[in-house]
Amino acid sequence: MQTMSFSVAPLDQGMSFKAKAYQALRQAITQMDIYGGPSEIRLDERQLCEALGVSRTPVREAMALLEQEGFIRSMPRRGIFVVRKTKAEIIEMITVCAALEGMAARLFVEHADERGMADLHETFDRFAEGELADHVLEYSDANVAFHQSIIQASGCTLIADLTDRFFIHMRAIRRVTMRRGGRAETSIVEHRDIIDALTRRDADLAERRVREHTLGLARHVEQHCDFLD
Repeated sequence: MQTMSFSVAPLDQGMSFKAKAYQALRQAITQMDIYGGPSEIRLDERQLCEALGVSRTPVREAMALLEQEGFIRSMPRRGIFVVRKTKAEIIEMITVCAALEGMAARLFVEHADERGMADLHETFDRFAEGELADHVLEYSDANVAFHQSIIQASGCTLIADLTDRFFIHMRAIRRVTMRRGGRAETSIVEHRDIIDALTRRDADLAERRVREHTLGLARHVEQHCDFLD
């Protein structure tokens, strides 16, 4: 069992402590390496209160909301834990994201300006394929930012809202898979193919490549992530 230290600042007085605590805790959970270790991550309520500089009431209210949204779960006599999905649940989640991200890529072609296209190139231009092993964490962060950029630039709020529900787990599983089975090397080639399709504004090709890229992650999880069972 892991107990994770939170990197959060004390809350200000601008809005309700409950709302501030919720935002801070959700952001902290988003940054966690949920699947990087063999055990669940336990949250320490007293530690959180001290880090945020508030009483237990707003922290408990925020955690109740996070539990309703499926980010954490309370276990009697054991404590509160960050939710870890099973292998089957993750594969199902990735499959859904593949469809949503594919459509986002199609919409990106229609809505993105030249600056948006250039930003995608810049995201990966600094990574040389032969040197990825030394920069896996940085590449993983760039990978997540790439997918988020396409979704945000698609102009579809509903796609953004739906994928946001999965973001914590998608970010965590993308990060852990980068260190397994040559996923990073495969990923960078596929990303450059996606950028090529987006730059040519070929909506059909961009949608297909993004969908297949994300479905490739599902296959990778199936083959290389038995630790999730």
